[in-house]
Amino acid sequence: MKKIAVSIGDLNGIGLEIALRAHDEVKTMCSPIYCINETMLQWGAALLGLNVPMDFATEECGEAFEITPSIVSAKAGEASFDSFTTAVALAKTKNAAAVVTLPINKEAWNLAGIVYKGHTDALEDMLGCEAVMMIGCKNLFTLLFTHHIPLKDVSEQIKTKALHRFFINSYEALRVAHIGVLGLNPHAGDGEVLGYEEIKIAKAIKRANDEIGKNVFFGPLVPDSAFTSKSLEKCRYFVCMYHDQGLIPLKALYFDESVNITLGLPITRTSVDHGTAFDIAYKDKNPSLKSYINAVKEAVKLSEKPVLDF
Repeated sequence: MKKIAVSIGDLNGIGLEIALRAHDEVKTMCSPIYCINETMLQWGAALLGLNVPMDFATEECGEAFEITPSIVSAKAGEASFDSFTTAVALAKTKNAAAVVTLPINKEAWNLAGIVYKGHTDALEDMLGCEAVMMIGCKNLFTLLFTHHIPLKDVSEQIKTKALHRFFINSYEALRVAHIGVLGLNPHAGDGEVLGYEEIKIAKAIKRANDEIGKNVFFGPLVPDSAFTSKSLEKCRYFVCMYHDQGLIPLKALYFDESVNITLGLPITRTSVDHGTAFDIAYKDKNPSLKSYINAVKEAVKLSEKPVLDF
């Protein structure tokens, strides 16, 4: 079976519990390699009241520190980053077929002095590529043009050249017939009454379609009606201008089953679509395993055939 490197995420959150509870099912799909300090694994399992399976293979990384459930800490941030970089290194050297990431805490990364906002921009820098963040399931996928930046900065990122490049990168990774593009403003600008960004979006759509040679991208769409049931009958892929524009409807409809897939990388990487859930960490609340299991399934599938066929 394929070896899959699992980045364990923030040890003060639910990542380790998910990995331990899902292991029996995950090992039927692949040979997981959990990137974690062995001492931390034993301490975390003891706090959870769970046994570490005999076949729970690990790749040693990071240093031991005291787990403080549900607390943001620099030590936890540093450990989660070490786990992530170790998993990526395994994939880069072909010692793993793919990487699956469990949730990090971005504030903890910041406290640890890590310059990246999250996995996606770190991967771009580490692998020297332009990545596309796509989150969803077979019923709906959202591609985020901007993701982990303040909302006040989104407008200045809406530039025709950058959008055109994003559209082409997305199409080359997906090769699907129809991809909707949301406007930025209410009513998609309402004929420039409520904003001008849609002019740039429309130009980028035309340039991308001209380059592709057919009308793949369409819009700009009015954001508040883009995800109606009628719209989803016609199209399942949507480019969203900012993080919450895409993730609010997605998580409202398909929270438990969605997966984060990073397009445009020289390695395969998938992730859960949820956070560290500090509110339930180490409290025997049995967190949902569905997103993680789906992420592993997609990682295995994409490592065998690196073409999305949703």
